[in-house]
Amino acid sequence: MTITAPPPVKTLPRPTWQAISVQVILFGLFAAALWSIASLKINVATIIDSIGNATDFLARIFPLDFPPIGELAAMTGQTLGIVLLATVLAVVLSIPVALGAARNTAPAAALRMPARAIIVVTRAIPELVLAILFLRLFGLGAIGGILALGIHSIGMVGKLYADAIEDSDPGPRDALRAAGATWWQQITGGVLPQIMPAVVATALHRFDINLRASVILGYVGVSGIGLELSAALRTMNYQRGMALALFIVALCVIVELISGSLRRMVLGDKAPARRSLFSRLRERVSGARNGWVDSEPGSAQAPTALRTSDGRYRISPPWTGERIAHTAYVALFVLALLVSTWAANLDLSRMAEGFGSMWNTLSLFFPPDTGGIGDELWKQLIVTLQIALAATLIGLIVAIPVGLLAARNVAPTPGIAKGFRVFIVIVRGIPDLILAIIVIVVTGLGATAGAIALSVGAIGLLSKLIADSVEETDIRVQQAVVAGGATRMQVLIAATVRQSGPAIIAHLFYQLDTNIRAATLLGVVGAGGLGFYLMNAARVMQFDVVTMIVLMIFVVVMVVEGLAIWVRKVVS
Repeated sequence: MTITAPPPVKTLPRPTWQAISVQVILFGLFAAALWSIASLKINVATIIDSIGNATDFLARIFPLDFPPIGELAAMTGQTLGIVLLATVLAVVLSIPVALGAARNTAPAAALRMPARAIIVVTRAIPELVLAILFLRLFGLGAIGGILALGIHSIGMVGKLYADAIEDSDPGPRDALRAAGATWWQQITGGVLPQIMPAVVATALHRFDINLRASVILGYVGVSGIGLELSAALRTMNYQRGMALALFIVALCVIVELISGSLRRMVLGDKAPARRSLFSRLRERVSGARNGWVDSEPGSAQAPTALRTSDGRYRISPPWTGERIAHTAYVALFVLALLVSTWAANLDLSRMAEGFGSMWNTLSLFFPPDTGGIGDELWKQLIVTLQIALAATLIGLIVAIPVGLLAARNVAPTPGIAKGFRVFIVIVRGIPDLILAIIVIVVTGLGATAGAIALSVGAIGLLSKLIADSVEETDIRVQQAVVAGGATRMQVLIAATVRQSGPAIIAHLFYQLDTNIRAATLLGVVGAGGLGFYLMNAARVMQFDVVTMIVLMIFVVVMVVEGLAIWVRKVVS
């Protein structure tokens, strides 16, 4: 009798040192966040003690004092004009930067490194600091806000455009190259048309962000609603201040809803993917029926497809309903651009004078110096990190259930998913500065108010990112687990959350990065951290101290960014 040996028992692979290091990093961040919450005294007792202040605050803001309709419309038009011009400036500047940063359009590392450095630096320098610089150059008004928001936006917009360029189909560009086209002809004919949906969608998303950021720039003299809000709160006119704050929140939510609808019109339910051969053939057949798309070279059908009804050759696509709609969109955009330029009230002569004195102004910011308060700056840097860590953890705890219930493949019913999506849009529409102002009035000045305000903002962003990541999971894995008899909760944990885990970790680092920058800015209104000293240094014209604070934040952000990149590589 032959005895067959049993099959070898499969064992789980031993964790590598990279995996262990990731676990140590995540545990360390979790412990640091808990320490930050305890150090900032964010607890139930603090909230209960603040109930009386909240009641007094509510009594002081009613009745709300809204400005006259004409004045409010003028402020709104000026703010939207600044934001639109800043976003367009960011798009115009980001496209060449992205072409230089993408591997397929700039294969040489010597070309990519400067472009990527521009993306990193513009993203790391807060728009508030850029506004201080440009207001020093051009004086109070809209110019400083447009340049500050536009240049800071290159960090995000340029990176996303570079990613879209790298993901584009190389086929059209290869065909143009084979036909003898120049590099620029290859870009304009084979690359830019493919990424145009991503260009529009990213610009719309950045418009939302710039609208919320424009509020804080009012505290340094950028015109618009933010300037009026800062003036009202500095004079403790809470009835006018909270009326403007409520109007800003409503404006941000409305713009977010409109922008989201436009993004869905441009991209559909998901980002554009590379076109398959079948898709290109289907487009060719559809275009041939319309009488303008070229068919295969040398085929007998080509001359007929390119001729019009009177026998002439067609040199442009026909005026279909889609082309008419696109032309109307472009015309509306150009009109909005002209109106925004008029509403912003740009002074070109002042711009020329400012650029003429640029080098003298820049010399005020260098070399960096602590101004004799180096020890205090390092202490406040730790406070800034505590605010960011505490806000990220609190936001994550709330965002996980909210994000899961907002995902269509997890929510019990479509109505529940839609309801939570609406909740996320509303929360995301509230600027962090407005939240910080309200919390400061209720709880008092300090880092606790900043952490609570940022945690609310983190709930909105993390919930959306988690919901999107969960919806992008492979449904076949979930179906396989269901076929094995798993319950709904087992499917959620074993299949859905397990697949989206790496993406959620990446979102967590992104939120921490965002909160570090935001914690610096909220110090402007007394929410603790380096922002308070940043604003004071700017007011007394110690611009070398401003540069030192920016460098401190820059180093911290780069460390977090490096950890995020490394962790994503290990867990993906």
